[in-house]
Amino acid sequence: MNLWGRRVTDDGVINNGRRLRGRVAIVTGAGSKPANADGSLVGTGKAIAVQMAREAARILLVDRHEDRANETRRWIEDEGGKASILVLDLANPLSYRRIADEALSQFGRIDILVNNAAAYPPPKFLETTQADLQANIAVNLIAPFMLTQAVIPSMIEAGGGSVIYISSILAIRGPGPAPYAATKAGLMGLATSLANTFGVQGIRFNCVAPGMVDTPVRRNLAERAGIDLTKKDRFGTALSVQGDAWDVAHATVFLASDEGRYLTGLLLPVDGGNTTRLA
Repeated sequence: MNLWGRRVTDDGVINNGRRLRGRVAIVTGAGSKPANADGSLVGTGKAIAVQMAREAARILLVDRHEDRANETRRWIEDEGGKASILVLDLANPLSYRRIADEALSQFGRIDILVNNAAAYPPPKFLETTQADLQANIAVNLIAPFMLTQAVIPSMIEAGGGSVIYISSILAIRGPGPAPYAATKAGLMGLATSLANTFGVQGIRFNCVAPGMVDTPVRRNLAERAGIDLTKKDRFGTALSVQGDAWDVAHATVFLASDEGRYLTGLLLPVDGGNTTRLA
């Protein structure tokens, strides 16, 4: 039971609507690292893809791990949705046009782009090399920039679209790895610029900034850093609870749907109020 008394299952279901019927979405980083034994813990890309499919979108799942992408595809298809996978490395400059072409080949149009995939650098600034920085920029900023460029013509042809960048509250408050924070902040600047460039053509650009949400990646990073995530003071939220990938997914679906039609250039923290706190 969540804070408002609504029943939410472990797989994130609140309702099963059709808010994205007839639309095609590309989700990068749509696989999920192995997590807890029962599989209830998932990454943001997987949750976003599944939730969009539940809203009747057809999904192109982009990931560099075929097994992880296939797990997401099977989940979607088991629930009656439609999805296709494309396995590639977003650091490869040839990947952007290939993703757009694959979506058009499989589904005939592109309406939604969710730039979720991310690379994570070493945690300590003084240990970060130029190669580490360039690797983070390649996946976290260059790939979303160039992939957006690749899909915009199709969105214009379709009469509009929604581009969503999964940023992070680490871009606006610390502490956090500097390359990661810098690239995630860059996504906010990109969304602001493009919102004012392509809005007249019906394309909206927004950022979702997750806070401390429970995902396989976060658990892995915390374990490596020796952080106990079960301690309440680790949550850092006004609600004193920790979110999960489904919270990010629901916000993303809202921004992609007609319910978010008047929202563009927005930074939406999904953080339990973390960014409202002084410490």
